[in-house]
Amino acid sequence: MSDERRMDVLSAIVEDYVQTSEPVGSRALLDRHRLNVSAATVRNDMAALEDAGLIIAPHTSAGRIPTDAGYRLFVDRLQAIRPMSKGERTAITDYLEGAGELDVVLDRTVRLLSTLTRQVAVVQYPSLTRSTVKHIELVPMNEARLMVVVIMGTGRVEQRVVPTGVDYTDAPGQEALARARGRINAATRDQRLLEALGALGALHDEDTETEDALTAGVLAALEDALAEERETKVALAGTANLARRPSDFPMTLEPVLDALEQHVVLLKLLTVEADQDEVSVRIGSENPVSGLQSTSFITSGYGSGDEQVGTVGVLGPTRMDYPATMAQVRAVATYLSRIMDA
Repeated sequence: MSDERRMDVLSAIVEDYVQTSEPVGSRALLDRHRLNVSAATVRNDMAALEDAGLIIAPHTSAGRIPTDAGYRLFVDRLQAIRPMSKGERTAITDYLEGAGELDVVLDRTVRLLSTLTRQVAVVQYPSLTRSTVKHIELVPMNEARLMVVVIMGTGRVEQRVVPTGVDYTDAPGQEALARARGRINAATRDQRLLEALGALGALHDEDTETEDALTAGVLAALEDALAEERETKVALAGTANLARRPSDFPMTLEPVLDALEQHVVLLKLLTVEADQDEVSVRIGSENPVSGLQSTSFITSGYGSGDEQVGTVGVLGPTRMDYPATMAQVRAVATYLSRIMDA
C-alpha cells in the first residue's frame, strides 16, 4: 500500500512539475490532488522518493522535481497511452491527407508533430535496404542514353541516366524496351532492394534477349542507390520550440542545438529506436549523445504493411507531457504507415 501511495505521489509531482515548471511541495500536492493522507505522510513519502533517487530538491526550497529515474518510473508505470482528442485526430488526417510526394509527406509530418507537441519533431526517410521495389521504369532520352527510374514501395524514387548500345527511340527499339521492362519488373517487383539486385544479376547472366548494357545499367542504378543509403536523410521541424523554454535546460541549449544540426547523430538514434506500432522513450542520461542528455526522445516506427521502413519522433526537455506526447507520436506514425501502404 505504501509503495502504491508513493507512486501516486511521484505521479502527482511529475504532473505538477510538467504543468508549472516549479518545484512541487507537499502542501501543493495536498491542495491539487486527492491523496487522502495527512501532510506528514506526504512529506514522509517525498523523503522516501528522494532517498530512492526519484525526486530531488533543485535548491534550498521545500519543493522537489523529478529526476531522470523518476520520469522513467512514471513512464514505465503508465497503464495506457492517453487517447487523443477527436480534434487532434482530425488535424492529423486533414493535414497529411493528399500529400502526394514523399518529400511533401515527411515535411508535413514533422511540421504537424512539432505543432501538436510543441517540441522538435524528426522523421527518418524510408530506408532503402528495408524497402521493396514497386516498379522500374525505363525512359529513352536519346539514341545513346536511357533514364532508369526506380520506384520503391514507400514512394521513394531513385533515378539514374545510363548509356546504352541500342537506340530505343524508334519503333523496334521501343518494342524491345517494353519487353525488357516487363522482364526486369517481373524479376524485381515486391523484392527488397538486395533481393532485387540478386534477381537482376541472374537476369543479366541468363536472359540473352535483354541487352547487357540495359540490365547492367539498371543494376548500376540500384547499386548506386544502395551505396547512398548511408546518406539517408532526416526531416526536422520545431527547433525554435526549444528556445521558448530555456529554463528547462540546466546548462545551455548550445549542445542540444549542435546535436540537432548533425543529422548523422539523429539518424543513429532513430535507427535503434522503437519498432513499428510501439512507442519508445529515452529519458535524459539514457540518451547516448552527451549533448542530448538534458532531453527526452519519444519515437515510433512506421512502415509499409508489416515492414518497418523508418522512425518518427519528438525530442524535447525531460519536463514534458509524456502521456500526451507518446499518444501524438504513435498516432502520427500510424497515419504515416497508412500513407506508405497507399
